[in-house]
Amino acid sequence: RQDELLREKIRMLEGRLMEMIRHGGDNLVLSDKMLRWARDLFLVEAEDLIPEAIVDSIQLQFAVPQTAIRLWGVDEAFAGESWAQRVSEDARLLADSLREPFCGVNSGFEATQWLPQPEQAVSLALLPLRPLEAGNSGPAFGMIVLASPDAQRYTSTMGTDFLVRIAEVASAALSRLR
Repeated sequence: RQDELLREKIRMLEGRLMEMIRHGGDNLVLSDKMLRWARDLFLVEAEDLIPEAIVDSIQLQFAVPQTAIRLWGVDEAFAGESWAQRVSEDARLLADSLREPFCGVNSGFEATQWLPQPEQAVSLALLPLRPLEAGNSGPAFGMIVLASPDAQRYTSTMGTDFLVRIAEVASAALSRLR
C-alpha cells in the first residue's frame, strides 16, 4: 500500500515536471517571437510607417487573424494618416479605463470597426497605449485591436502579461509620433 502511494506520487510529480518543461518551451517560442517583432519595429525608419509595421508584424509573428491600431493626440504632421482617423470620445474613454488589456468576446466594441473585416471579430484583445513615463495610470494615446473568429483565442480568463509587454513596446515605438 505504501509503495503504491509512493508510485502514484512519483507519477504525479513526473506529470507536473513534464508540464513545466512544456510551458518553458512554449515561453521560449513566445519570447523569440516577441524579440523578432521588436526587431521588426527597430528596422522601421520612417516614423509614419511605425503604426502599420506594428500591426502587420503582430499579425505575422503571432498569427493574429486581424489587427488594427488607432492613435490620437499625434503630431499635426501625421493627422492625415489612416491610423489617426475616426476615434470617438467613447473609444478614448474605454482605452483610458483599461488598466490592462481587455480580452474576451466582442460585444459590439466600436474598435472592431477599425478592422478590415469587423464582422469576423468574435474574440478580441484591446491593448491601450500609454506614454511609458505615465506607467499604467496615464491617459491612453491609442489602442491596438487584436481579433479572431475563434471565440477561445482571447478569453477573460487568459493571462495578459504578454499583451502588456506588446503594448509597452508599441507605446515606446510610437512615442516619436506624439
